[in-house]
Amino acid sequence: MRKSLISLSLLSIVSAAGAAENTESMENNVRPGLWEVTTTSMLLALVPQIPPDQMQKLTSLAKQYGLDMPRIKDGAATSKICITPQMADQKIPSYFHAYQSGCSIQNAIRTENTYKMDLVCTNPQLKGNGRAEGTFTSPESFSGWTIFNGTVQNRPINEHADTTGRWISASCATSKTLY
Repeated sequence: MRKSLISLSLLSIVSAAGAAENTESMENNVRPGLWEVTTTSMLLALVPQIPPDQMQKLTSLAKQYGLDMPRIKDGAATSKICITPQMADQKIPSYFHAYQSGCSIQNAIRTENTYKMDLVCTNPQLKGNGRAEGTFTSPESFSGWTIFNGTVQNRPINEHADTTGRWISASCATSKTLY
């Protein structure tokens, strides 16, 4: 149970980071700078049940994928992401998913302030298919969700995560960029 919980928590963290990067997907509607992104899911609510030594292993595994462990509290993972002007100008952030989690984006579409994309993951640790959708309510905020069906470290998973993001500052000086 604990190994499954750790694997599932890693997927939620990857989803949180992936959703954070989706803040850049709206052409000329996203404000560059420091963003705070919060992801909630049933799996994240179970994180307090993970023993400290297992949580350290999860943190190390996340680092192997180039991710910093977000702050997790009350079923929510919160992280800060630096969105550069170049990132904000891009229509679809496919490079992030391919680079960070071994996933590629397919069937990505954008209509006004709404984005939709399919995720196909073929990484040895993360295999399966997912979908991400979201809407920008302003250049400084968005909400969305991600679903994923597949396996994480060969354990079956069917996960849904909700994500919100808000712009904090024009300067990213106090935050580490994911790249």
